[in-house]
Amino acid sequence: MESIANAGHREPWNKGKIVGQKAPFKLKDIWALRVRLQMENRVRELALFNLGIDSKLRGCDLVGLKVRDICHGDQVASRAMVMQHKTQRPVQFEITPATRDAVQKWIRQAALKADDFVFPSRIHDSPHLGTRQYARILEHWVEELGLDPADYGTHSMRRTKATLIYRRTKNLRAVQLLLGHSKLESTVRYLGIEVDDALEISEQTEI
Repeated sequence: MESIANAGHREPWNKGKIVGQKAPFKLKDIWALRVRLQMENRVRELALFNLGIDSKLRGCDLVGLKVRDICHGDQVASRAMVMQHKTQRPVQFEITPATRDAVQKWIRQAALKADDFVFPSRIHDSPHLGTRQYARILEHWVEELGLDPADYGTHSMRRTKATLIYRRTKNLRAVQLLLGHSKLESTVRYLGIEVDDALEISEQTEI
């Protein structure tokens, strides 16, 4: 009876894991990984990484993208708009030239059509890359960069460009729109900017 009960028991997904706000990637890490993926001709991963950084989408929205969501005809668009699964609110994002090139190369290599998912799954039971698969790919990237996997997760991708934009512009409203948050307070908490700003001021203050 005990073995049957144990067989039906499922451990929490976060058991033994550090759960909390994940760190955004630094510029040096972004470029280091891009160069590695390019040199090793890892076309799919480069497209996934670049689009993840540019779009600032949650993992579920990123892996759920279809070719038609980001393309005009047979060309990757410079801007795209998608409906977020979590909030059912539309969010728009820019697709930079480097990302367009990477995604275009992947679409051609994989012979994807307009109704296909941009990142189809290699597992037969799933039509597109799953969020857990995405998380495992990201963990591998983090390890390749020599970083601590406990500090990074799929939300690191979502936070990276948003954090860089805020640090450069201090325009919180713009970042709110880019992330698709309904409340400004959500953006403040998500970026952790009050803590970051306090530390920055502290570092610049000599006593």
